[in-house]
Amino acid sequence: MAKARAVLFDLDGTFADTAPDLGRALNRLRAEQRLEPLPIAIMRAHASSGARGLLKAGFGLTPESEGYNALRDRFLDLYAENLCVETRLFEGIPELLSMIEARDLPWGIVTNKAKRFTEPLLRALAIGHRAACIVSGDSTPHIKPHPAPLLRAAMLLGLAPGDCLYVGDDLRDVQAARAAGMRFAAAGWGYHGEGGDPGAWGADAVLSRPHDILDLFS
Repeated sequence: MAKARAVLFDLDGTFADTAPDLGRALNRLRAEQRLEPLPIAIMRAHASSGARGLLKAGFGLTPESEGYNALRDRFLDLYAENLCVETRLFEGIPELLSMIEARDLPWGIVTNKAKRFTEPLLRALAIGHRAACIVSGDSTPHIKPHPAPLLRAAMLLGLAPGDCLYVGDDLRDVQAARAAGMRFAAAGWGYHGEGGDPGAWGADAVLSRPHDILDLFS
């Protein structure tokens, strides 16, 4: 780990707590369908999977289900209207970024979230201009767990994949990191997916708090 020269973060559930605004969009969609709202605690575990995970939680639908595409498009439009009402950087992330930058280490974002959401959200959080790279879900032909997004991030940083540490909160994050040849640390504070156990993912480290990332570089 001490040889890592950059830190890359997943966005939803690792870098920022986006579940409240994603959940609001889902409940607005449920209201349009004359359904009762779901508590945020139920939706939180599905937030890292975006529309696919939330539509499964809210409607029991998968991408193969009839009517899925129309509901997905409506959900995304509703989310776009209120991207950053309650979304916040996780506690400790702002301080961590300052300490990473003080060490002259570049950091970036690699997410499956589409660019139409990623870039405005990071601007609203007043953080995007500090990232050395931002790779969204439509920046490459593939999304995680495919390694292409992480490989693109390494290319943008001018580093070998093995020089990068990726931090994520979902099983597909470690799968993508392994396929890309990157080190991986699991965000213990994240969403982890339904029934997810980061201790069982084979991560190089499971972190209790963002600040623990610095211990991997000591």
